[in-house]
Amino acid sequence: MTGRVDGVLLDVDDTLVDTKGGFAKALTAVAVEYLPHVPADRYPELLAHWRTDPGGYYKRFTRGETDALTQRRLRADLLHRTFGGEPVTESSFAAWDALFWGTFERSWSAFDDAAAAVAALRASGVAVGIVTNAHVELQERKLRAAGLADVPVLVGVDTLGYGKPHPDVFVEGARRLGTDVARTAYVGDEPTVDARAAHDAGLTGVWLDRPGARRDDEHHVDADALRADGIVVLAGLAELPAALGL
Repeated sequence: MTGRVDGVLLDVDDTLVDTKGGFAKALTAVAVEYLPHVPADRYPELLAHWRTDPGGYYKRFTRGETDALTQRRLRADLLHRTFGGEPVTESSFAAWDALFWGTFERSWSAFDDAAAAVAALRASGVAVGIVTNAHVELQERKLRAAGLADVPVLVGVDTLGYGKPHPDVFVEGARRLGTDVARTAYVGDEPTVDARAAHDAGLTGVWLDRPGARRDDEHHVDADALRADGIVVLAGLAELPAALGL
């Protein structure tokens, strides 16, 4: 990218907050309680299954087709069926989710480079805000727990009734940030839902390709091809201000 941006919109999960690490802890707790036949060396498979969402239930949630609890119950049931566990029914889900979500919430923490990157952006005079595919209130709580409460959540999946990769979500984020779309960057950890979609909506798309953080269905992504299309690719948030010419 050449020139200066006036605003930067950030994703939350696996961009500012180590959500992958939180899910790993939550799924370990689930495995110990509900899937004791699954050996510990297969726990990474549980995590990969959850993050790739093979049933497409989280994607349905981001399109406004279902609610947060329903998508989580369906993902839990598919996880159990995939790994030989008992079905997760509407009656058994409450206890399952208390363990899973309770463990997940207690694990919320920011990446080591998150607070410094936000501070550096603000020091350069750039407006900063959040656009996320989760509910605004949830992400506000998550950011408070992670020590990033000063970053405003501008758009969540409940703001418009649907989420990324729809272009309206990014445009609304820029509007609320008070910046022109063409002079706004969006930073997220997913190459398609975040960086490519933001780029196609007219923003500067930034893919945060942290080492070892790709989902199983992202290993094939060609970072150089994305760069050739004008998308910025970073290995960490410390690289962000320089990459944006700030």
